[in-house]
Amino acid sequence: MGSVEFLRIQARAKELRRAGKSRREIKEILGIASNQTLGDALRGEPPPEWTRRHRAKDDLRVSARALRTEGLDYAHIAARLGVSKSSVSLWVRDVPVPARLSYEECRRRSVEGTRRYWAAERPARETARTALRDEAAAEIGQLTDREILLIGAIAYWCEGSKSKPYRRSEQVNFINSDANLIRLFIGFLNLAGVSAERRRYRVHIHETADILSTAKCLSPLVAR
Repeated sequence: MGSVEFLRIQARAKELRRAGKSRREIKEILGIASNQTLGDALRGEPPPEWTRRHRAKDDLRVSARALRTEGLDYAHIAARLGVSKSSVSLWVRDVPVPARLSYEECRRRSVEGTRRYWAAERPARETARTALRDEAAAEIGQLTDREILLIGAIAYWCEGSKSKPYRRSEQVNFINSDANLIRLFIGFLNLAGVSAERRRYRVHIHETADILSTAKCLSPLVAR
């Protein structure tokens, strides 16, 4: 191919590239068979914006660079973002090494970073747990009386205080801090025919706890 012909193809190829044509389309329009020839013709011409794909780790790279400017080392950045130290090194190698911070400042930033992380992570985890609980509840459906009796017996087996050879007892003692489990066990007692007059309730709570809120929470349970 002569130089004049090549210059003509080069000008036309770059014109088509700027118009948003793909390399395959340019080859078909200009009748170019060689990838090498097309590459030479498009040398120096940036690809159109639509060919630039967002990489999955672009956001992590931005975060890594921001953390590096805050003074975190590779190990802390890798742990914070859940990536390898080699990836961190690749992403931040052109970021100036920050001045060495004091222990107190490093500690403060680490605590603040952890606080920010959990401020975002905790609601997300709680939403996931709630969805999982709702899905499980929908799958199980309404419990039968027999199922409640079986579950209540197992709950007492796990959490109840039993009579021992060295400490005989004729009482059923059930100790737990979960309101739902207490509610289940009260339902078990109802089905087992244990009247309310035969039951006793004790609440052990720290003096610094919210006693009023706890009482309001337990009142509907013991009233049944």
